[in-house]
Amino acid sequence: MIHFGTDGWRAVISDTFTFNNLRQVTQAIADAVRSDSWINGEASGLNPDPHTMVVGFDTRFLSDRYAVETARVLAANGFKVHLAQADAPTPAISYAVRNLNAIGGIMITASHNAPRYNGVKLKAAFGGSASPEQCRKVEIYLNDNETQGRGPNVMEYEQARDTNLLTRFNPIPAYSEHLRKLIKFDVIAENPQRIVVDSMYGSGRGVLRSVLQGTGCEVYEVRGEMNPGFGGVHPEPISRYLGALA
Repeated sequence: MIHFGTDGWRAVISDTFTFNNLRQVTQAIADAVRSDSWINGEASGLNPDPHTMVVGFDTRFLSDRYAVETARVLAANGFKVHLAQADAPTPAISYAVRNLNAIGGIMITASHNAPRYNGVKLKAAFGGSASPEQCRKVEIYLNDNETQGRGPNVMEYEQARDTNLLTRFNPIPAYSEHLRKLIKFDVIAENPQRIVVDSMYGSGRGVLRSVLQGTGCEVYEVRGEMNPGFGGVHPEPISRYLGALA
């Protein structure tokens, strides 16, 4: 039994988090997003394209493949899918939902949990997490589809790409530019620093360097390579996992 809660869905890779189950979850998301009651008060004032979705993924084992499967199901359900071309942090995908005027987004990630986990986080049109009501709607469709024996719609990647239902994009430049509007980078440039950042093998790797480009700051990154095992620790920035910074 798959439970889709306010944190989305998280499970152990190759146990419950499988390609087949992911397709079923994505189909339920597609059904819920297409329903008349999907938009709620958090998106008031927005006019998102009801046929556009954003998909991103982190550095976990098979996350890139899971993201492709997610995009294939969304495309088969008539959505125009913007699929990140490489791993990206969740806030960048949240911003992309707003920046691309999408109805929602799906992030393949298990956040700070152990490497054996992966998961799905659902973003609403305003870029933040889907509401409890929206998540409940996904779970209802998930259960109904299972009860009725309805399998997911799936389109071949090449067909989705060639019919412009699926495009790859880099969410980092727009996200970095947005951050530059919020932070006084001219002040930073007046007193540039040497900065060491521990990316903990996560999808935030390279982002700080991109954001601080042109400020004169020297950014040194540790644990910035791809390592789905996260060096044997949880990718959670708490003291006992940050020894590499010492």
